[in-house]
Amino acid sequence: MYAKYIKRLCDIVVASLILIIGAPLWLLISLLVFTLIGRPIIFKQARIGLHHQPFTLIKFRTMTNQRDDHGELLSDDQRLTKFGKLLRKTSLDEIPQLINVVTGKMSLIGPRPLLPEYLPRYTNEQLQRHGVRPGITGLAQVSGRNAIDWQSKFKYDIQYAHHVTFITDIKIIIGTIKTILQTSDVSADDHATMPIFKGVDSTDEDH
Repeated sequence: MYAKYIKRLCDIVVASLILIIGAPLWLLISLLVFTLIGRPIIFKQARIGLHHQPFTLIKFRTMTNQRDDHGELLSDDQRLTKFGKLLRKTSLDEIPQLINVVTGKMSLIGPRPLLPEYLPRYTNEQLQRHGVRPGITGLAQVSGRNAIDWQSKFKYDIQYAHHVTFITDIKIIIGTIKTILQTSDVSADDHATMPIFKGVDSTDEDH
């Protein structure tokens, strides 16, 4: 009952309330991103959602578009701004995804949505993570965020996909708040963003 009906209702109500109540702060962040980083304010990227369906994930922008003399983008470390680091540490860059939640592409809680090019690299077991809507936060995020390896992350994703309960979601929300307050495990091994997932034997992390 909860997983099929109540969870989606909770997603819509909670996400809508946060968007409305926090509107002044979201506007301030938008202005700061525009001033300190530039346009576009919103970063958009294709991700894979429920039942392997693609959708456009949105976040506040945290990196510049600086390029080298050959026109190639500089490394993520070089393009990530101080304000962008702050947004990531506090997870405020994720706020626009509440719109993804309201529109039904995401849930507040679920496996993080990953890049389309990763799909062919999953095992059949790993594909089970797409049996539920992807989330802004999830079991993997409160169990190490981005500091755990791919195999551990998928293990938590699959575990959640098979056991969606109200109690589990409450525990994840509490764990998420603790993680944000500690601003820990935002990245892996000093990377600004996570290295690409290369397949079953990869120990790298997601963007």
